[in-house]
Amino acid sequence: MLGEIVRLDHDLYSVKSQSRDEYYQVIKTESGWRCSCPDHVWRDQKCKHIFAVEISGKLRLEVAKGQAIRKVISPIGKLVCPKCNSENVVKHGLTHNKYGDLQRYSCKVCGKRFSFNLGFEKLHASPQAVTQALQLYFSGESLRNTQNFLKLQGVNVGYSTIYRWIDKYVNLMKGYVENIRFIASPTWRTDELYFKVKGDMKYLFSMMDDQTRFWIAQQVADHKGTSDVRQLFKEAKQYSGIIPETIISDGAHNFHTAYMREFPADMTRHISEIALDGERHNNKMERMNGEIRDREKTMRGIKTEDTPILPGLQLYHNFVRPHEALEGKTPSEAAGIKVEGENKFLTLIQNAAMSKLETGRKSGIVSK
Repeated sequence: MLGEIVRLDHDLYSVKSQSRDEYYQVIKTESGWRCSCPDHVWRDQKCKHIFAVEISGKLRLEVAKGQAIRKVISPIGKLVCPKCNSENVVKHGLTHNKYGDLQRYSCKVCGKRFSFNLGFEKLHASPQAVTQALQLYFSGESLRNTQNFLKLQGVNVGYSTIYRWIDKYVNLMKGYVENIRFIASPTWRTDELYFKVKGDMKYLFSMMDDQTRFWIAQQVADHKGTSDVRQLFKEAKQYSGIIPETIISDGAHNFHTAYMREFPADMTRHISEIALDGERHNNKMERMNGEIRDREKTMRGIKTEDTPILPGLQLYHNFVRPHEALEGKTPSEAAGIKVEGENKFLTLIQNAAMSKLETGRKSGIVSK
């Protein structure tokens, strides 16, 4: 039956009683698994709930081993004409700027001359400088520290230019990855984090996949317990393409209201007795909130509510940053999306630019 065994955390499960309308807590301790059912408490014998959890764990490991990567995002290596998509191109001189020479090409089919700088056209800085800036910023450096690092590399740009790069490329990558379906687990976690926008208190509500730690959706709201967060649940449902079996949250009333309105009660169970300590906790969400808090401290607050920083952090968390808890994988890789290449930002930007170019061709809009 759906929801008979609910995995709350790595060492904590909720197992439905077969004779009563209640759930027992099965938790892993140093001496082994312990269950809250009367049979285990009084007899101190391994009960059927513990056996069920052990079997569930073995099945989950087998599924994880056999889970295939559904989508591979590879670095763009094929040279094609941006106008007619022909591969019949030849070298045709160099173009010069203060950051170095860039090879130009000529298409033998349509005659268009172009430089192969996919995603970074008409940009004075090199792709390496831009992606280094993104990596430094989202891994915790300030705009000015990022500016100083680039200066040591011979790239003299202002911190406002770096922010414009962040705005441009976060929006480009966001539009691309939102169309890629990831493999979602049946259990999701949600939580809120307070931060300031121009000195005013706001709350960032987030939804995360329990098994892969994939950050599914986010929503900025004015209040903690009274703001309508149905949009968060709607976006998570739309992006994942599934209805989860379990939603884990704290006891905030607006989480339960959104759950009741967006998910069928006979298909999804809401666990809302989560605390910061004790057996029922939300440590995975707290760990992700810590990433966001570290970034916000460096920024000394967020300047606008529609900032590109928050979706940029979501991109960095999902597709670029490896996680120790996932054995060095990124959440996207654990969820079936593998981004190849040493420079994952470069891979994402080039693929996003290529996708946008192909969409333009299909709609009749071509580069000139």
